[in-house]
Amino acid sequence: MRFENKPKFVTFDMNGTLIKFGINDAMREVLGDRLPAEVADEYLRICKAYRIDECTGAYQPFHQVVARSMERASRSVGLEYREDEARAVYDRIPTWGPYPGVTEALNRLTEEVPLVIITNSDTAHAVRLAENLKAPFEVVISAEEMGVYKPRLRAFEYMFDKLGVAPDELVHVSASPMYDHRSAAVMGIKDKVYVDRGFEHDEHWLGYERITDIADLPVLFGLPRP
Repeated sequence: MRFENKPKFVTFDMNGTLIKFGINDAMREVLGDRLPAEVADEYLRICKAYRIDECTGAYQPFHQVVARSMERASRSVGLEYREDEARAVYDRIPTWGPYPGVTEALNRLTEEVPLVIITNSDTAHAVRLAENLKAPFEVVISAEEMGVYKPRLRAFEYMFDKLGVAPDELVHVSASPMYDHRSAAVMGIKDKVYVDRGFEHDEHWLGYERITDIADLPVLFGLPRP
């Protein structure tokens, strides 16, 4: 399948879609022996749930999202929470790089259509991580700029206003139905691509194109596979 109409922009979630979002590895490394093996999986699972919960309320900087989610998860499993460890996890974020093949796929796609990032990162981290992708982006939109996090619908409204587009004038790409594709569908974005990285369930009823190899993304826009 390929998209019939050329969009004005292709918009991307960044962390977990383009950037390998290594927060679980970072927490394991920072907490070290203080995170017992018997509770580690539960701690990481519930920490992820608390992160999305923290993103759905009033805006707070992402370092606070990380800290609050770690604090709540620590309380849940009976682990002592330490603020300096939460900050150390947050400070590792801009060091993360892209998944294999991402840079090549983005640089091929930009020959056909302008690229945009809409991310739940703070502005400083968003800029650093976008640089790590080594591909040209027309616009990088951060949660700090929007004053709201995805999956809040206001994030997508802000993006439409910022880009001056209607929902049917772009294609949205994400590895997360939870953070992105559910909201994108509600907001009327018909053309969507789910990059299945294996960490969320396929929600095919949202009407996206599902790919497992980022090299297939340019093919959806009529470009030959390398």
